[in-house]
Amino acid sequence: MMEQEEIYSKVMRAGRRTYFFDVRETKAGDYYLTITESKKFTNDDGSFNYKKHKIYLYKEDFTDFKDNLDEMIQYVLDEKGDEVISERHQKDYKREDDVEEVEKEASESSSFTDVDFDDI
Repeated sequence: MMEQEEIYSKVMRAGRRTYFFDVRETKAGDYYLTITESKKFTNDDGSFNYKKHKIYLYKEDFTDFKDNLDEMIQYVLDEKGDEVISERHQKDYKREDDVEEVEKEASESSSFTDVDFDDI
């Protein structure tokens, strides 16, 4: 499908991801929306590339799409609240498993260092 020129565009940056919202025109002269997610990846040699995913949304689907999106967003907020709980978003965030592992390693290393050198 050949894309038409953008009529109206907005960009939303979100960490390594960027979202593009573009209104385009069909050959018949009607408008539709494309939503593109672009994610930056860095290669081992320092170069980078982008992976893109695109959704085409036509007017006849706007209402159902919006209703479903609103419902899903509300579900997430109702279940988890709006506080971001993510290692990538909070540098001091630690999963419970990580805390237990650190405590276990600390207790194992302290018992190892409790050696009486007079016994050697």
